[in-house]
Amino acid sequence: MQVNNVSMNLSAVSSKQYPGEGYPEIALLGRSNVGKSSLINTLINRKSFARTSSTPGKTQTLNFYNIEDLLYLVDVPGYGFAKVSKKQREEFGVMIEEYLTTRKPLKGVVILVDGRHTPSDDDISMYQFVSYYHIPTLIVATKMDKVKKNQWNKTISQVNKTMQINQTDQLQLFSAETKSGKDEVWSWIENHMK
Repeated sequence: MQVNNVSMNLSAVSSKQYPGEGYPEIALLGRSNVGKSSLINTLINRKSFARTSSTPGKTQTLNFYNIEDLLYLVDVPGYGFAKVSKKQREEFGVMIEEYLTTRKPLKGVVILVDGRHTPSDDDISMYQFVSYYHIPTLIVATKMDKVKKNQWNKTISQVNKTMQINQTDQLQLFSAETKSGKDEVWSWIENHMK
C-alpha cells in the first residue's frame, strides 16, 4: 500500500470511544518493547510517528492510526511487563478482551514476537486467545536484523513449534532496521481488509 496520509485519530479505553467510520481494523499485539511502534513506523514510512519508548508499558490505550481513510492500524497495550500494578494489568486485560471479542470492524491481528528468543507464555496465551475467537492472525518475528541469516530457519521452526501455528495463520520474519518483511506484512493486511 502507498501510504501518504496517516493520522493518529484517537486513543480509546472502552467501546464508547472507538471510531465510528467502520473502516477495517488490524490490531497489533505483543509484549512491551517487542517493536510494535517500529513496525507501524516502517509500514507507514515514517521515522517516529508511532512513538517508540525504552520504557515498557508506555502504550496504555488502544491507539487508532487512520491509514489513507481506508484502514485503522490499532496499537494495543503491550502485555507481560511488571512495571504496572496488578489492578492496571487487569484493566488492560478487560479493555483488550472487550476490543478483540466485540469489535465488528476488526479483520485480523498481527502478533509480534521477538525473533531472537523463544515465544513467551504470554505470546502463546495471546495466540490461543485469538485463535479461540477465530480471528485471522499473522505472527511477525521482529528484530531479525539481530539474528544471523543462517539462524532464520531455526527461528521459523522455533516459533511455529512453540506457538503451534495453525494451517490458516501465517508467520513472517521482519526487521524495522532493514525493512525486510515489510511488503509481506502489507500484503497480508491488504488481503484481510475486505
